[in-house]
Amino acid sequence: MSDRQWSLRQATHDDAPHLMPLIERSVLTLQARDYSRSQLEAALGTVYGVDMALIEDGTYYVVVTPEGKIIGCGGWSRRATLFGVHKLVRDDSVLTPGIDAARIRAFFIDPDRARSGIASAILGACEAAAIAKGFKSLSLASTLTGIAFYRRHGFLDVRLFDTPLPNGEGMTLMAMEKTLSPF
Repeated sequence: MSDRQWSLRQATHDDAPHLMPLIERSVLTLQARDYSRSQLEAALGTVYGVDMALIEDGTYYVVVTPEGKIIGCGGWSRRATLFGVHKLVRDDSVLTPGIDAARIRAFFIDPDRARSGIASAILGACEAAAIAKGFKSLSLASTLTGIAFYRRHGFLDVRLFDTPLPNGEGMTLMAMEKTLSPF
């Protein structure tokens, strides 16, 4: 990865304060063509946010520059929550490897670094870790913006659904799944 000018590592508690500014910038910039500003602002803190459970579980990754700036983040989970950080959408029950699908969660990339392989590197790390823990499939809830990325990586569309936002609006997401192949 040295030629890429960034590296991927497991997120730590010390990273948490630096994640929300990245999440906000990523969401408000990269998703602006698919959602209204009011939808995106309402989603921050409910649909989008720093999920400390992922960091505590050791399943969240950050991508950093040589100077230490976080330019991407994302992870996977062995817990039932499909998306979001608000208590109304959380389900921290533990999934069963080999039966349940592990969750792909909370991918955010610095808009200045989009489409440079960062999200693909994070997804590769997530898939390898999920396989190592015995999971045979993955599921996720993609934004409209992310659907093409996940399709390129072998995820299949399951269904479109709307999630309510605190301002009374809704946000359309795509449930997606992928069968994992051991290396």
